[in-house]
Amino acid sequence: MPIAKTYGSSIHGVDAHTITIEVNVLNGTSFYLVGLPDNAIKESQQRVESAIKHFGYVFPRQKVLVNLAPADMRKEGSLYDLPIALGILAASEQIVVPDLEKYVILGELSLDGFLRPIKGALPIAIEARKKGFKGFILPSLNASEAAIVNQLDIIGVETLKEAIEFLEGKKKIAPLKKDTREIFFDSQFNFEVDFSDVQGQENIKRAFEIAAAGGHNLIMIGPPGAGKTMLAKRLPTILPPLSLAEALETTKIHSVAGKLGKDASLIATRPFRAPHHTISDVAMVGGGGNPQPGEISLAHNGVLFLDELPEFKRSVLEVMRQPLEERKVTISRAKISVDFPANFMLVASMNPCPCGYYNHPEKECVCPPGAVGRYLGKISGPLLDRIDLHVEVTPVSFDEMTANRRTESSATIRQRVIQARHIQTERFKNLKGIYCNAMMPSQMVKEICQINQAGKTLLKTAMERLGLSARAYDRILKVARTIADLAQSSEIKIEHLAEAIQYRSLDREGWAC
Repeated sequence: MPIAKTYGSSIHGVDAHTITIEVNVLNGTSFYLVGLPDNAIKESQQRVESAIKHFGYVFPRQKVLVNLAPADMRKEGSLYDLPIALGILAASEQIVVPDLEKYVILGELSLDGFLRPIKGALPIAIEARKKGFKGFILPSLNASEAAIVNQLDIIGVETLKEAIEFLEGKKKIAPLKKDTREIFFDSQFNFEVDFSDVQGQENIKRAFEIAAAGGHNLIMIGPPGAGKTMLAKRLPTILPPLSLAEALETTKIHSVAGKLGKDASLIATRPFRAPHHTISDVAMVGGGGNPQPGEISLAHNGVLFLDELPEFKRSVLEVMRQPLEERKVTISRAKISVDFPANFMLVASMNPCPCGYYNHPEKECVCPPGAVGRYLGKISGPLLDRIDLHVEVTPVSFDEMTANRRTESSATIRQRVIQARHIQTERFKNLKGIYCNAMMPSQMVKEICQINQAGKTLLKTAMERLGLSARAYDRILKVARTIADLAQSSEIKIEHLAEAIQYRSLDREGWAC
């Protein structure tokens, strides 16, 4: 009997690698599966046998040898069920499918031969096109995701029988086509929330505009119910829209993590991730035996919101320090090292003390002496050093909440943000890896964020009187540069510097005394 070959794919990081599935039916007994399969693949025999018999075919009562090549690469998951089943039927000459090797084929089989969705359809489709395959046969629930890739026939099937009939030429299935650009541009500004919903909090909106314009990380300090979470959820609505390349990169990460959902296509809006404070280190940065992206990678090109920051485990916060600087996270194992992109804006919120009412205009703080300092001390200096804007949030008054005046929409604010980002794009066009003011290293701050003598005097006075730490110096200059960009000013004026100084609350000595 002939050796049948089908092709699948394996995900490593956010990229796919082609896997050859070779099947041979020989004299003897038993089923052998080789090529470093994990337990989910080893158990495929039972699913494959049941699915084959369900449609009236015969599972060979001979020695069935299945090899997953390259044999030295670890394979994981149940997505090889469909190519193994087709390979067995072709090798035992129950079906004749001359085009079998022209397609990448993947899918998990249920016992009755129906297909369940897989993870990573988008990077697999990208790799299939790169390797010159004619098409990609996969579960129909993943077809919309894979159809983002053009110049590749995307064939969505519901069952093993449907895949067989298509390959035999008995059933015509039109390749699914998607206009990627149309999907992208139609969905770019589909937001469920808007800044026009927010009454009051004008100073907080201004801080969010500055953060969005310069790519700055931000922390909000205020009592419960002041609107910190509500405001954070609206930040993606004022960020510059994703480029098509960014959208594809973001979609790849969510595809690998299996977060796209049924019939999902291109992610066209910036992601907003808000993990609970009980999250583990691995869930935050990524990892596992076969490394998977964590929350910081799922927030790539978007916003990572950490509510109640001091409640997060210290180890979780500390592992974020390197990704915040390098804009990527590296997961290293004995035999593999994987890079996941992690270019996100960090937005955090916290109560000023354990009871939540320190510095509250109406309610009295009931925390014992020293409790406020210990509470703030849960956030390490190195992490705080990476947060440019500290914003104190106060409760909205009844009059402001009930006011019937119209406030600025996200679209209006976003337009100013985009204009400021254009200035920065031009400023950093010849510098690799720097796209906004927040990314400037210290040496560049001195060159780009120059201030006049009056500005130097103001900054010196502020640092002395307010007790600002040395680490605040560069942060103030970066934020002042962004404020100047929003004002379309080529130089940092004294009013820009003055506004930037007020956003360093947690750097002030004695703030929590």
